[in-house]
Amino acid sequence: MSKIALLFNTIRYLKVKQIYFRLKYFIKRKLHIDTHLPTKDTCPDSENIVLQPSLHNNPSFLGNKTFRFLNLEKNFVNGIDWNYPNYGKLWTYNLNYFEYLNQEGISIQDGLSLIDDFIQNIPNNVVGLEPYPTSLRCINWIRFFVSKKIKKTEYDKTLWKQLKLLSKNIEYHLLGNHLLENGFALLFGAYYFNDSQFYRQAKKIVEKELEEQILPDGAHFELSPMYHSIMLYRLLDCYNLVLHNPLFNKELLPLFKEKAENMLSWLIHMTYKNESFPLLNDAAYKISPTPAELFNYAASLKLVPKKDLKLNESGYRKFASTDFELIMDCGDIGPSFQPGHAHADTFSFELHIHNRPVIVDTGTSTYEISDTRFYERSTGAHNTVTIDNLNSSQVWAGHRVGKRAKAKLIKNDANEVMASHDGFLKQGKTLHTRHIKIEENEIWIKDDIQGMKGVAHFHFSPKEEIEIKNDSVIGGDFIFHFSSFIAIKAEKSHYSPEFNKRIKNTDVQIHFENILETRIIIR
Repeated sequence: MSKIALLFNTIRYLKVKQIYFRLKYFIKRKLHIDTHLPTKDTCPDSENIVLQPSLHNNPSFLGNKTFRFLNLEKNFVNGIDWNYPNYGKLWTYNLNYFEYLNQEGISIQDGLSLIDDFIQNIPNNVVGLEPYPTSLRCINWIRFFVSKKIKKTEYDKTLWKQLKLLSKNIEYHLLGNHLLENGFALLFGAYYFNDSQFYRQAKKIVEKELEEQILPDGAHFELSPMYHSIMLYRLLDCYNLVLHNPLFNKELLPLFKEKAENMLSWLIHMTYKNESFPLLNDAAYKISPTPAELFNYAASLKLVPKKDLKLNESGYRKFASTDFELIMDCGDIGPSFQPGHAHADTFSFELHIHNRPVIVDTGTSTYEISDTRFYERSTGAHNTVTIDNLNSSQVWAGHRVGKRAKAKLIKNDANEVMASHDGFLKQGKTLHTRHIKIEENEIWIKDDIQGMKGVAHFHFSPKEEIEIKNDSVIGGDFIFHFSSFIAIKAEKSHYSPEFNKRIKNTDVQIHFENILETRIIIR
């Protein structure tokens, strides 16, 4: 019964459209409809479109059929296996994205050789023809062809067929960033082939999805700084495309400009002084462009962040002084119908002191269903409170969420925030209320779980040398002082700033009953 309830509490948030398309695509796969490239479509001539130089993607092709994605390297001695399964599906996706075509220094010869290999092996490629990798691959091929001035009928025919296949398999069953990527790919295809059908389909998707997915404070609604940066990168490329080409009356330019400038504003708020972003929800470094790269690219397109936008609808709050920066999550899991990249991290925070990370999010090292994935999404892996080892939201499988914590703001001032969530209450426990107040170089945190015993977690950066002494945790330039606690314990954990990278660190656990007061003094 508990499994049935968990499944019900997961499915009930889905949109009717998602359920309809899940059934539709299931039937199409069983009947092998639109699962392979079309054979009879006539390819139109491609346009001589113009693109201003974009960003270089992270280097992942090392030459000689050797690739490195997600910190895992593979040399294909006997030919590239485009369905290679041993490193997980995300690694195989990356192989099929072809982002390495636009890495710095790759030769035209190497790029075309990889494209030729892919085309030759299309009949056996299952993973690569899924809509999401197809979307990214089409964009990357077009960028490569345009930047290298490559015109070859065979490549255009294969690109056209991939776009036709994509147009019949739009990811309405998933929505979220996948759907937006489908729209962006069709837009690139529309401009490359001057195709009005692709354009109408792309326009319908991107107009609706940008309005829904970019929140009023500029955040991408999946609330991951990494995915926000990826989607901003793609939006900047689309703005670049529309800006420099006269097709379709440039009618999407105002929308792209507005949303890009809003997203830039949010990213500024969420970027630390050391130019990193917090690893909130599914996030890791060296996947998306850095904030600095995105700001520079936007500036080259004469896009300016909105100065009047403040953190609001995304649920994130930031406090900063000369000596520290604190970013806290006091919002809900989002979006409700696609929480695949959400963690059970309500009221968690990160803390930088003197431009270095001190309290860190555990991060994300894998999407594969495993104990590591379960832990990294759990409440205990974040800097917040657990009760009876429960998660504040019921994260499960690789990308699923059952019951979700609902947060309520009680106080929201420039130097103070107070909020409560009902995630534990829904599981028969109590509300968790967290109150954070900033006073000069001191941070006050009060956690209230009336009638219950709980554990407050503080995950310290692996580089921090700390000492637990009586009622305090002491570092080189800070002291965490605790009041009204039962016990302080140091437990082993890990910090994952990148995929497949886990560094040992310390999770200081403060056991308490009813109320815990934490005073952080910055020296």
